Amino acid sequence: MKSCRINKKEAEQKLKIKKRENALDIISKSFKNHSKGSGGSNINPLNIFSMSNLRNKVQLIGNVGNNPEMTVLESGKKVIRFSLATNENYKNAKGEKVESTNWHNMVAWGKTAEIVEKYAVKGKQIAIEGKLTSRSYETKEGEKRYITEVIVSEVLLLGAKNENKAA
Repeated sequence: MKSCRINKKEAEQKLKIKKRENALDIISKSFKNHSKGSGGSNINPLNIFSMSNLRNKVQLIGNVGNNPEMTVLESGKKVIRFSLATNENYKNAKGEKVESTNWHNMVAWGKTAEIVEKYAVKGKQIAIEGKLTSRSYETKEGEKRYITEVIVSEVLLLGAKNENKAA
């Protein structure tokens, strides 16, 4: 009777593995077909499983849109705000090259804020990782406004070392 239970468990385990392999094949083929048409790179389907752990994660590469503004709160915490421009290039239906720019509001705290203040100036290319948040606030006129921001957790400085050096 024991061997029957072991075989059943082994069979179930093999079935799970087979299903996973089939899913990976389907996903892999889907990404390869998609990337051929869009000129993108192939995506490793094994990374799809690690993506299930990602909940709210943003990764952007772009250019700093304005000189970051540091604020020191009463508690002593440092916060810095700046905008980041990301560009997308594509060809429209007529075959004309089109460049589209999207602007993103960035917020960084603590050590990350200090790094941004020291090295990230207007025009500097950076990569960021963070999470997306939305909040509302009231203007001086009493209007309620809504804003979506990226709370930056990591910054990677790109480009040449001497490029756009802060004064």
